Amino acid sequence: MNKIRNIVFDFGGVLLDWNPRYLYESYFKDNAEMEYFLANICTLDWNMQQDGGRPFAEAVKSLQVQYPEYSEAIELYDTQWEKMLKRDFTESVKLVRELKSDGYKLYGLTNWSAEKIIYAFKRYDFFNLFDGIVVSGEEHLLKPDKRIYQLLLNRYNLNAEESVFIDDNAGNLTPAEEIGFKTILFTNIIEVRQKLGNLL
Repeated sequence: MNKIRNIVFDFGGVLLDWNPRYLYESYFKDNAEMEYFLANICTLDWNMQQDGGRPFAEAVKSLQVQYPEYSEAIELYDTQWEKMLKRDFTESVKLVRELKSDGYKLYGLTNWSAEKIIYAFKRYDFFNLFDGIVVSGEEHLLKPDKRIYQLLLNRYNLNAEESVFIDDNAGNLTPAEEIGFKTILFTNIIEVRQKLGNLL
């Protein structure tokens, strides 16, 4: 059995608390309208296209043409994006620091816009502990496409069998397992610590 040397983290939902509602709760006076807007206009699928490399300016403009009545709200998704990034998860960051101190190599594999990831990197210094990070928007590849996992391995000369991948989306774990990663579904930090302890 290969010894685990590398811990690979997803970011949103694992290390960082990101949610469009943190921005739009103060914009929409009616909660139902906010939920309608996020479910039907600035949807997660739409946002995912920016995570895949589409420029925000292009994405915003195309939606504003479709929904002129929501033009201002759509614009905010770009110009006020930082307000969606509320905080880091203290206990998750504590785990990152412990693993680094214990000598493990740390990597990031995240679906995130190339334009917006810079806000996270500037705000949270723990990213300096990472030995390498692959951002979907920079590569024009999205999890769960196997090619982005392979890109991480190739770029940093990693062995999948020596690596653990932690993500809060179960659908992103399957391709990682097929390549050879050990995987942990992020549900809560206590369970993650327990499962990680069983692997290390």
